[in-house]
Amino acid sequence: MPVRLDKIPALAPRPAKPRIWLWLGLLPLLLLLGMGVMLLFGSQSLQQSVSFWTLGLGAPLLSWCLLCFGRALMFFGQQYAADGWDEARELDLIRKVRCGRRSQQVLGTSLFSALREPGEQGTAQSDALLSGSSALEAQPCWLDGSPVRHSRLSRLSDEDPELTLFGILEQVLAELSPALAKMPQDTPLALLLEIDSHLPQNLLSRIWRKAWSASGIRQSTVPVTGVGLDALDLWLDLRIDDHALLMVVAVQFSPTQPAGTAEVAVGLLLGNRLTQTTLPAIAYLHRPEQERGLTHEHLLYAARQALDWVPLTAQSIERLWRAGIDARREGAIAATLNAVPLPKQPKQELCDLDALLGHAGHASPWLAIVAAAQTLERGAGPQFVFSGGSTSDAGLWGTVLTPASPPSK
Repeated sequence: MPVRLDKIPALAPRPAKPRIWLWLGLLPLLLLLGMGVMLLFGSQSLQQSVSFWTLGLGAPLLSWCLLCFGRALMFFGQQYAADGWDEARELDLIRKVRCGRRSQQVLGTSLFSALREPGEQGTAQSDALLSGSSALEAQPCWLDGSPVRHSRLSRLSDEDPELTLFGILEQVLAELSPALAKMPQDTPLALLLEIDSHLPQNLLSRIWRKAWSASGIRQSTVPVTGVGLDALDLWLDLRIDDHALLMVVAVQFSPTQPAGTAEVAVGLLLGNRLTQTTLPAIAYLHRPEQERGLTHEHLLYAARQALDWVPLTAQSIERLWRAGIDARREGAIAATLNAVPLPKQPKQELCDLDALLGHAGHASPWLAIVAAAQTLERGAGPQFVFSGGSTSDAGLWGTVLTPASPPSK
């Protein structure tokens, strides 16, 4: 349910003001007309009486006054209607801007990619991403063992896919559980779970339940409506006053077509700024904005609107992240970066996760968001994310993350 500021109706047309000289010129014309009618059609006796002047001058004057009153009444009526329309439009605009500028607290993050070894802290992975280290290489895939250029999560050589995926999910939940341990047990927890794998769905469900049981997280979960950033957009529309936390777990593991892909596991814990006061925020995730057509103009509008939701100028962005972007959109991305403008040239200001890790499918937007949030946690400034999804015909998203405000003393 995107907030569409470009669909706000235009201001009401204003009525033309009465032309004073026209109305002043109409008065003598009516008086001459009244006198002419009396002279032509009035009797001799009437012309010599006082009634002649009363009818000849008074009637036109009265008519002129009535016409002026009617014109003034029409003008003020139209003006009042236009004021009412503009006031309602302004209230609607304010309501939509306030809705569009809603944001979420980032309370916990977890990210596992090919750049993170088992047992290694996430800071080494962040350093590798920021320095432009690539994990894409030709290596055996899960499906048939044939060498395919892709990146994959670190694993033991003798592990089977089921055990490996269980260990990955267990580690993601282990990094989110400390934040949840500080929350009351009855805190509502909404779950957005997205796992893309060649493994059958019933097996994925069993692995997830097993990992959740092993995590020790006390809160019970309720599934979220929607997928990807659409689900976050809908949450900001409908559940901004909710006391529930939103947990996102997105995994791409052993995809059906591994060439050029990335195996990643991402965890993200979000809270509503209006209701969540127990945990300190790592960063703020602002409303994402999706392009509404696969053109440069639509992508430029989405980027500018995403910045306006903060609000923030493009010059304030310290780093740009890209993930899940089809090669055919490179021209639109480049044109948008030039027009906004966002960081694009210095290597340290641009992180192309597709080039470093490969395409992460459904997990692409969450991969970029968590990578940006972890960079903010280390003291960086505002971050901008361009992200796509698993299909090339889906519109790209623009998302801004900003540092959390310092705690009040």
